[in-house]
Amino acid sequence: MKLIPRLGDVIRYDFLWKEEQLEGRVHGAKDRPCAVVIITKPAPDGSREVVVVPVTHSPPELGEDAIPLPAKVARHLGLDDAPSWIKTHQVNTLSWPALGLPQGVVPTPDGEWIYGALPFKLAREVFDAVHKRSRAIGFGLVKRD
Repeated sequence: MKLIPRLGDVIRYDFLWKEEQLEGRVHGAKDRPCAVVIITKPAPDGSREVVVVPVTHSPPELGEDAIPLPAKVARHLGLDDAPSWIKTHQVNTLSWPALGLPQGVVPTPDGEWIYGALPFKLAREVFDAVHKRSRAIGFGLVKRD
């Protein structure tokens, strides 16, 4: 089955924090909503590189960048009512195969491969924040393949 992600899609993924990677872990501690911020053009085999950022209930700490997830958007995605943030100081990159789902992407509680999508304006804000932070010291990039 061909499942192609788009900018702003929110998937369920075992996001691996940079700190976890430095501890030697290869999988995230838990599956969490993650927003797709970059998708490359297909490679000859049809796969794409995808960059995701985590959505979390933890407010940003000193040195972290985050964008609040509006409650209305969280409801639209089927997430709970607790305040959430889209962290933009860390990303995971993964290879998305031409067919099926990449390792680490799991079904949402509704059984779908995607929660839904961020509104375009918010998705663009997240992309811009990641792009800006990627040029700064302390940006957490974790390659997952």
